[in-house]
Amino acid sequence: MISALYTKTGKLGIRKYPLYRRAFQAAYASSAQAKPRVPLVIGIRREDKNRWERRVALTPSHVKRLIKETGARVLVQPSNTRIFNNASFERVGAKIEEDLSKADAILGIKEVPIDKLIPNKTYLIFSHTHKGQAYNMPSLQAFLDKNIRLIDYELMTDPASGKRLVLFGTYAGYAGMIDGLHGLGQRLLALGYNSPLIHMGQAHVYPNLECVSTKLQHVGDIISDQGLPDAFAPMVFTFTGSGNVTRGARSIFDKLPHENITVEQLPEIIKDRYNPRFKNRLMALQVNAKDYAERINGSGYDRAEYREFPDRYRSVFAQKIAPYTTMLINGIYWETKYPRLMTTKDLADIQRRRDLRSRMLAIADISCDIGGSLEFMSHASTIDSPFFYVDAVNSAEHKDIEKPGVQINSIDNLPTELPFEASKHFGDSLYPYAKALAMGNLEDTVLSNAVVCQNGKLESPHRHLEKDLAKAQGIRVADTRRKRVLLAGSGMVSQPLVDYLARSRDTEITVASNSLDEARSLAYQYPNTQATLLDISDHASLAKNVKDSDVVVSLVPAPLHPQIAEAAISNGKHMVTASYISDNMARLNERAKDASVSIINEIGLDPGIDHCSAMKIIDEAKARGAKVKSFISWCGGLVAPENSSNQLGYKFSWSPRGVMTAGLNPAKFKINQQLREIPSGALFANKFGSVPLYPGFAFEGLANRDSLQYADIYGLRLEDMDTMFRGTLRFQGYSEILDGLLKLGFLDLDSGTAVKHRTPFQFLASTIGLNPEECDRSKVAEILAERLNATASGPLVARLLSAFEEFGMLDPNQQNISAPTALDALSQILQSSLKFKPGERDMVCLFHEFGIEEPDNTYNVQTSSLVAYGDSESGETAMARTVGVPAAIATRLLLEGKVQTRGVLRPTIPEIYQPLLERLGHMGMHFMETSRNGAHNSLQQKMAWN
Repeated sequence: MISALYTKTGKLGIRKYPLYRRAFQAAYASSAQAKPRVPLVIGIRREDKNRWERRVALTPSHVKRLIKETGARVLVQPSNTRIFNNASFERVGAKIEEDLSKADAILGIKEVPIDKLIPNKTYLIFSHTHKGQAYNMPSLQAFLDKNIRLIDYELMTDPASGKRLVLFGTYAGYAGMIDGLHGLGQRLLALGYNSPLIHMGQAHVYPNLECVSTKLQHVGDIISDQGLPDAFAPMVFTFTGSGNVTRGARSIFDKLPHENITVEQLPEIIKDRYNPRFKNRLMALQVNAKDYAERINGSGYDRAEYREFPDRYRSVFAQKIAPYTTMLINGIYWETKYPRLMTTKDLADIQRRRDLRSRMLAIADISCDIGGSLEFMSHASTIDSPFFYVDAVNSAEHKDIEKPGVQINSIDNLPTELPFEASKHFGDSLYPYAKALAMGNLEDTVLSNAVVCQNGKLESPHRHLEKDLAKAQGIRVADTRRKRVLLAGSGMVSQPLVDYLARSRDTEITVASNSLDEARSLAYQYPNTQATLLDISDHASLAKNVKDSDVVVSLVPAPLHPQIAEAAISNGKHMVTASYISDNMARLNERAKDASVSIINEIGLDPGIDHCSAMKIIDEAKARGAKVKSFISWCGGLVAPENSSNQLGYKFSWSPRGVMTAGLNPAKFKINQQLREIPSGALFANKFGSVPLYPGFAFEGLANRDSLQYADIYGLRLEDMDTMFRGTLRFQGYSEILDGLLKLGFLDLDSGTAVKHRTPFQFLASTIGLNPEECDRSKVAEILAERLNATASGPLVARLLSAFEEFGMLDPNQQNISAPTALDALSQILQSSLKFKPGERDMVCLFHEFGIEEPDNTYNVQTSSLVAYGDSESGETAMARTVGVPAAIATRLLLEGKVQTRGVLRPTIPEIYQPLLERLGHMGMHFMETSRNGAHNSLQQKMAWN
């Protein structure tokens, strides 16, 4: 045993591959100590070639058996599209794991994107490389470069007979024939002829083969009863190949009324085309090489010679068979050494003949060899777009079903249209070898003979591919891989962002969060989206997640953005965040430029699209030689007026903490040529009591931080401006309540105000200095009046009492809360008491006003405004949409390479704000612009400031 395994591992490379090293150790332990082999870790990857790929190499029942019989650990990548859901694998003992780097061997179906290949692993897949397919030579080179052992299912054959053992061929035949019948029915209708085949659907619309059989019986009955179009009689279906593909296709076709014919009968059948027997049945023609291959010198066919010296032969399919064929079902195995079944010239010659217009209508190329046995088969089609048309006469390829050309169906993943039964069939055939692999049974002949490459070298049977690899060197291959986005954070804003990005089929999204359940809840709603756990303090894990992405979107708390930005810069990845540029983020500007990285910040609502709409007007004014003399910007996330019936006139769709702390910020602005400053803690007392943007809204407002800095950010000269102001909108009455809460100590951030296991009632009492035992409504009113220098029966105290009642703070039976500060305790209470109820909605209002001095010295007041409402049915908030969608659009612009400026950025440059505003418009978020003459129309003349 040891010597045999040593020979095998000597060949396969024990040092470089953990799989074989462990197998060697297990075998040694077995012989020396009679201990069982150490089972391996098997990974099952998520298929990602396209959204239709729902198959899996091993089903849950196979995994259950594998774990039970071998003790192997099985890791399964999560998938929302796989025919077997994640829970079905978890129930049988597998672990759902995004990262398969812990696996020794990884099982998949279709080709793996080069960037997702994990070095030093063993892969079992259909690689489509061993025949020297030019389009996959870059993949084969990647297997070599990454020191990957590649085992190809196509090469897993019976040592005695040479027949393939692990395959989907029969199911490809099933689906290819079903799709072919569907396509031919559509094509006949486009040519002006109804036929029974119009009732056939594509394979994927049928839940199982039993349903297919029922449909075929129905269609067959119509053929027998009503017949086929006379103009196309006899309808000859020509089948090539004799393997599983063709057998699968025939098993579908044979359920329809048909008659088997031979090549020799073709001329007579066509002469007798009006014979009634052709009206109610199809003709089935099975052909093999002997029927269409002949020696170039014209002396017949010899099977042994044809296989050994195929260059001595040519194909006469186009002359002997194609002129009589209605539909070709191509299932032959073809290699470049053999003559093509048909060339493009052959097809053109047939299409030029008027008498053959009813022939060669369609081809179901189930073998899907691009540029192979059918030279004009240029590419694989898709389940979404299954057919294309080749007009060889005019050297044209198109997708118009009514234009000339042969219809070609060349889907390269046909079995996935029947994913449940196909996966079960495939897993049944693969299982014995998966079990051998799991046990490290490397002497298994089937496995070892199927190795294409390992140790960075091609195996001897495949050394001829070195020439194909050499040809591929220097050839630029189109980057068809999916774009990858890492979303850090899974809060409320995340859903609109993921919803936008997931609409593009070329984008793969990973939702990373410190709450895996929350991330999964979001990710599992969308295709090509998965969830993973993220601990930002784990620098190695963060770096790996960032490295595996193209763009990182950070929606975590603002203080954490610089840490993610550090990882993005180190790994050369672009980044998007909706938060303000902090000092720590600004310090990364030069490093980001040096790394050729773009970090787009402030790309939500405010900040975000407010920058975009402002810069559009400002740049347009500058372009015509005008000067911006005044800039006033108001923005607010509010509750819709009909749902604003509380003392604050406000509700919370996320944590109130940010709203509370914003009210503690200082503010600076310039208005009517006067510089103004509001110190920290005085913002509510210095509100703008009336902001008359719209007659229907009773707005008040608060100055928003440092407005003056935006003159420089927007490229304006502050000294030349009368007004520079940015403010936050609220409904009237909001600031009075918040100012009262501030003065009473409810917005205190001192750690000495921590709340531990107290009811909101007790929190209220202790904060205002009352004994809970003596705390009743009248007593609270007295203390409020005393603390606020108001009367107990006055409107301010009455409003505060009503607010406390709405908050649930006058009810002694509420649940306990704990918080590090008084402000955090109040935030918890408000998040619970003032949350949106089902059927309620929020509102966003953004309003810019520009005072512009035109070149002719006239004064023009321009406005740009946006009002958006949440969706009361879906529950999507306007705030989440107006933050998440702009961030998603910025992400898309980076993925598309539309942003070339590097460094720490805001959306104040045309290459960002112009396409972003255009795409927002496509999403229904349009800015309304107006223009009025005269400074008297300006808000700076109308805003009432306390």
